[in-house]
Amino acid sequence: MTSDDLQQSVSTETVGQQLKTARERHGLSVAQIADAQHLRSCIIQAIESGDYGKIDSELFLKGYVRAYARQVSLDADAVIADLNRELEPLRQQKVRELEASPLVNIERRRRRKRRIGKLLLLVTTLVLVGALVVMFVIPRFSPGEAGAPVSTLSGPDESLVKDEPAVASDSLQSTNSEGRESGTGTTIASPDNDLAGAADPASPENPDAVDTSMEQSAAAEVEEAAAAPQNPIESDQIPVVAQSTEPALAQPLVSDESGIIAGRLEIDFTGDCWVQVRDATGARLASSLKRAGDKLEVSGEVPLKVVIGAVDTVKAIRFQGKVVDISDFPVVNNRSEFTLTI
Repeated sequence: MTSDDLQQSVSTETVGQQLKTARERHGLSVAQIADAQHLRSCIIQAIESGDYGKIDSELFLKGYVRAYARQVSLDADAVIADLNRELEPLRQQKVRELEASPLVNIERRRRRKRRIGKLLLLVTTLVLVGALVVMFVIPRFSPGEAGAPVSTLSGPDESLVKDEPAVASDSLQSTNSEGRESGTGTTIASPDNDLAGAADPASPENPDAVDTSMEQSAAAEVEEAAAAPQNPIESDQIPVVAQSTEPALAQPLVSDESGIIAGRLEIDFTGDCWVQVRDATGARLASSLKRAGDKLEVSGEVPLKVVIGAVDTVKAIRFQGKVVDISDFPVVNNRSEFTLTI
């Protein structure tokens, strides 16, 4: 049999048949394959018989098949490609079953009702806001009411301006009458009299007014000299700018306002192992097949949910820089699921 015939015969066989033929050619038993992968014998038998429903998920199935193919010296990539072709009809069948399920229709109706409810709530809110604006906001800015305050504040009160000369004249008259009653002969001249005296200060007809004006000018000069501040600025009153040797940005760090606490996870592997990590929001941080010597480093919001497919291939686990003992968590069929939190 030529190599082309061998390749054609292999391609027509199922993945399970290819793996079984290669296992028998190497003289290995199902138990030996299962022990090497740390799996139950029934899982290997299900793979060889094509009963993929016994495997938890398609991702686990591909990991088992890839490790099996390498163990029996087959091309793992070619075997996985054949497996994808075998699984395609099963995928389509699951989609049809899911669409035909009454539970799916119920869920669709529920989603449609939620969308309609949200739309009605939004429309109702917009209508209420518009009604409040029309009732309370628009009347305050109407032209009739808005013009009244402007007109009242347009200028000073005319009655006060008119009353100021009358008050000034009354005060002058009362001062002159008090001067005449006291007998000092000193009178407060009106603006017109001041102009007349300035034009003819040496008039012989009014000698008392000349003496009084001189005395008043001298007293005014003395008062201005006394009112002018002559005190020098004292040295202790000069403001001093304090200099600090500390850096301007030396401030305490502010924690995250959102309050989210992130955890960092590190895993070292010594063999092929499938691993999956999700954060507190359900987001998938990692989901892949790791090989010997690989290192996984992820970080996300705690708690972190970890699924390890082959526990014995894990060399070390560190969370937040501290070593985690995986023996503290339950292990079933060399598979472990646990949660890490701070």
